[in-house]
This record gives sequence, C-alpha cells and structure tokens, in this order.
Amino acid sequence: MLQARVEVQDQTMQSIATELHDNVGQLLSLTTLTLNSVNLNDKEKAIKKIDNSLTLVNKSIKELRELAKLLHGEQLVENGIGHAIDQEINWLNKAGTYELKVNNQLVDLRITSPDKDLIILRLLQEIINNIIKHAQAERIQIDSYLEHNTLHLRVAENGIGFDPDIVKTKKSGMGLNSIYKRIEMINGKLALNSAPGEGTSISIEIPYP
Repeated sequence: MLQARVEVQDQTMQSIATELHDNVGQLLSLTTLTLNSVNLNDKEKAIKKIDNSLTLVNKSIKELRELAKLLHGEQLVENGIGHAIDQEINWLNKAGTYELKVNNQLVDLRITSPDKDLIILRLLQEIINNIIKHAQAERIQIDSYLEHNTLHLRVAENGIGFDPDIVKTKKSGMGLNSIYKRIEMINGKLALNSAPGEGTSISIEIPYP
C-alpha cells in the first residue's frame, strides 16, 4: 500500500509534467506562432489572428487553473494543519507497516496560515515518502506543536540511516533538496541527524502563523 501510494504520487507528477508540455506548451507555442505571423498592414487578417491568439491564451489559462487545483490542494488543509497531519498519520497507521508514536498537539490549533499549512503538509508527505522508499524502518515517531509563535515538526525513525553529506552530493538527494527549498520559502529552519545504521531524525521550526 505504501509503495503503491508513492508510485501514484510519482505518476501524478509525471502526468502533470506531460500535460504542461504536451497541452499547455502546445497551446502557447501556437499562440506565439500566430502572433509572430501578424501583419499589421493587413488589418482584417491581423484582427482575426489576434482573436485566435486570445482564444488560445484563454484556453491555456483554463488548463493551468485545472492543474493548479490539483497541485495546490487547499482542501487538504481547510480544517487546519493539525487535522491535515492527523489525516496523513491515520493513513500511515492503517497501512500497518510501522509502529507509530504520535504527539500531534496541533489538532485543536485555532489559528491558521493556509499557504504555510500546505507547504508544511507537503514537507511531512515528502519526509514520509523518503522513509517508505529508503529507510527500511520499523518505528516512526512524529511530534508537532506550537510554542512561542513557532511551529515545530519532528519526524524520527529507526531505519538504516545515511551520511547526509554524501546524499547531498547526489542528484536525487532523497528529496532533501526539495525539502530545504520548501523550508526556505517559509523562513523555516531544518535540523537533520542521521548516520549509517542509526536511523534518521528531521526537526523543522517554522514561524507561525
């Protein structure tokens, strides 16, 4: 189940990339070709080509909005980041693969920050996906709480671990590059501790809201 979910997410991203390239990309290329062929000296044809270009642009906007809905996923965090984290943990728990220890103190959090909430959820999902793909762990501990206007999220597991310096030099980076970029977007801090055979822990601090 876990591996299937990761594969579905990967396939979704590949589908989005293909849609952008083959559909939206083609529409914008046609727009460019049409506009480049406009001859302002021939007013009647020029107006027709500009109208066609506007139609292509509007169609591109519509396609991008549909993709944005799929990518942005506001519905995932509409009840707050605590509930979103709970949903992710409940799903992981139902898989029955890991022994989970959870301390999610954000469930009753009354303040929200929708943009940050979505990034935090994506961070958690990416960390969990890395555990599923690479860690070979048996136990996962997830802690989340708010203290002094700072949201804390910590995920630790007892898997095979790795050398962070070596992983950073690899192109894949086990998703670490993406995680660091997302942290930077919301002015957060990340502390990663891992070593071969000693598991991995990731602690994140984010100004909140």
